[in-house]
Amino acid sequence: MYFLLGVIDSVSGSATASEGEAIDAFNDELKARGHWVIAGGIASPDQSVMIDARGADAVTTQGPVSEAAEFVSGFWIIDAPHADAAQHVAIAASRACNRCIELRPLLGLAP
Repeated sequence: MYFLLGVIDSVSGSATASEGEAIDAFNDELKARGHWVIAGGIASPDQSVMIDARGADAVTTQGPVSEAAEFVSGFWIIDAPHADAAQHVAIAASRACNRCIELRPLLGLAP
């Protein structure tokens, strides 16, 4: 099963040097254990563009869909055999990046 681990922060790209080293080591461990799919940082919501093309004309709006003090600032997509295993990976991710992690299964995707 694939899972999304969302890194929750109030700033994008805020990892310290020691957190970056811990994240790199965690990524290496994910790869060694076969959990790695992809990971990356995400720009802050103020750099987002909302696009609605449900009508005849596409409407674009600068900024996030909603204002929030914290947001997803990075992510991992992992492959884990079940939700309990994914939760253990999420705990290790939280410790590595020193941030709260939101764990969610991806629907309709299988490795």
